[in-house]
Amino acid sequence: KKIMKPFSNATLAKRTYREVKLLKHLRHENLIGLSDIFISPLEDVYLVTDLLGTDLNRLLTSKPLDGKFVQYFTYQLLRGLKYIHSAGVIHRDLKPSNILINENCDLKICDFG
Repeated sequence: KKIMKPFSNATLAKRTYREVKLLKHLRHENLIGLSDIFISPLEDVYLVTDLLGTDLNRLLTSKPLDGKFVQYFTYQLLRGLKYIHSAGVIHRDLKPSNILINENCDLKICDFG
């Protein structure tokens, strides 16, 4: 994930710090994992995370989902939300494009910024 010019104002800096802090400390199989972070010479921040194939928004717009997939995705989403809520975190921007899915139908919640 590329975060452009996060140090250009205090609000963006706080949002970037919050996301990095959460990704670093929250570990769950249904949350995106943070592998590395680096800052470019142009002061853009890059978060290196798990590689996943698509997001729920693309999947929903491409074809109707079978009931078993809906149940499995719902189960994984609720597990991830239960974990972050038990840690005192509220996502604030949960939407289909912030729910990533890999080729094994493993779901990960992302974008805590």
